[in-house]
Amino acid sequence: MRILTKPSTARCNLEMYTSYLLSDPDYSSCSRLAAIMNNMSHNSVNRFLERERYTPRDLFDQVSHDLTPEGGVLSIDDSVLDKPYSDPSKANLIGYFWSGKHKRVVKGINLITLYYTDINGVCVPINYRIYDKSEGKTKNGYFCEMLLETIAWGIKPAWVTGDAWYASLENLKFLRKQQLSFLFGIDNNRLISIEKGSYIQVQLLTDWLESGNTVYLKEYGNVKVFRQEYKKVYRYYIMSVPKLDMLDGIRVIDFKHAHNQHWNIQRFHRAV
Repeated sequence: MRILTKPSTARCNLEMYTSYLLSDPDYSSCSRLAAIMNNMSHNSVNRFLERERYTPRDLFDQVSHDLTPEGGVLSIDDSVLDKPYSDPSKANLIGYFWSGKHKRVVKGINLITLYYTDINGVCVPINYRIYDKSEGKTKNGYFCEMLLETIAWGIKPAWVTGDAWYASLENLKFLRKQQLSFLFGIDNNRLISIEKGSYIQVQLLTDWLESGNTVYLKEYGNVKVFRQEYKKVYRYYIMSVPKLDMLDGIRVIDFKHAHNQHWNIQRFHRAV
């Protein structure tokens, strides 16, 4: 964040811009803010956005005072801010991304967020990235980068959670290396083994235990797998802890707690 050495004379400032976004989150634009303020041009708003250089650490510093940093649930997810009339060839931040809201690929800006829910129920975004194709990174790459930053800032989550998009083998091994417990959704065709040398799709497992089944996830290792019915369709989830001898100690109450906390980021992205 830029540090002011003397009082600002800018017509648009952080307090004004933040208040505007909170009051009009669905159709925000420089021109709309200028029209509301009457005596301000949209160029004043543009200059404010170009001049200030807010970083993810600035966001964390703003919200971290109210958080208990240890023992919460840290969730990863992304959403698409629709930009149907923009030209992707003229802006690095605009591209085509899968939208869970529209259930198809749409044109827009991809916002990737780490969202933290502490043990007292306080929940806020604490790190983010805007997907920039010029950086040559993937969403999974951003996730690992953001997670390391968040840990360095002092967050010590009890669980890291995400949907099936972020449950790649590379990400799971990364979390294991960082000694972090996790819960991730997985696709119904992920291969598991309950008998050595024999693999089946997780959706074909028939002997489901309410307390979860301990299985071998192909190319990863032992995990505890749960399933949950949603709109008459089963969804599948895996959980793991750094010490595998404690894997059987994961209870259904642990699954429900981490899963319910993960929905906080879903609600946040729906409001963005």
